[in-house]
Amino acid sequence: MTGHLEAERAAILAAALTHAPLDGWTSSLLGPAAAEAGFDETMVRRAFPGGVNEIIDAFVADADARMVAALDGRDLSEMRIRDRIALAVRLRLEGNLQYREAIRRALAVHWRLSHGPAALRGVYQTVDAIWRALGDTSTDFNFFTKRGLLAGVYGTTLLYWLDDSSEDFADTWAFLDRRIEDIMRIQKARGHLDKLGERLVSLGRLRSRSPLARARR
Repeated sequence: MTGHLEAERAAILAAALTHAPLDGWTSSLLGPAAAEAGFDETMVRRAFPGGVNEIIDAFVADADARMVAALDGRDLSEMRIRDRIALAVRLRLEGNLQYREAIRRALAVHWRLSHGPAALRGVYQTVDAIWRALGDTSTDFNFFTKRGLLAGVYGTTLLYWLDDSSEDFADTWAFLDRRIEDIMRIQKARGHLDKLGERLVSLGRLRSRSPLARARR
């Protein structure tokens, strides 16, 4: 994608975000958004051939990029992993405070059964961006486990934040801390189970090599 087209997409997205809170994310949104950005509907089809889902995807990608940029300006070296995760999710939400109603409308679109894959893709992109920004380099089963667990934390915290009226969203951040603590307990329990499994496997191997076991064969 050329830099020129990227600029046009950004302009149309910015205009769409001013209409989405009232009009929702519908196909009828794209025409007025393009006109406000100084383009005709031909340009909309060129910039967002996937229609409304694609412009929502662009919004998610832009929000993720802003979160990563905000994290880049922070010193994370002395922070615990749970605190890094909390910071990343908090920056992701705080960076979109002015778009809360647009996000609510986007979720309404994605919650429709026919848009399910797009919703899952959006959540995955965000949690993957968070883990990569935090330096995660896993490629084994942990890669998927980390993203699956964080998807639950991020998704529920996002919904809580959308309806939170507490001062400075204090209730949301407390909710986020509790969800992360839940993850830590799950990971700790999983670690114990993994070690138990390793011990059982080792014990089984030792028994198979014992003289008594060989005599029974």
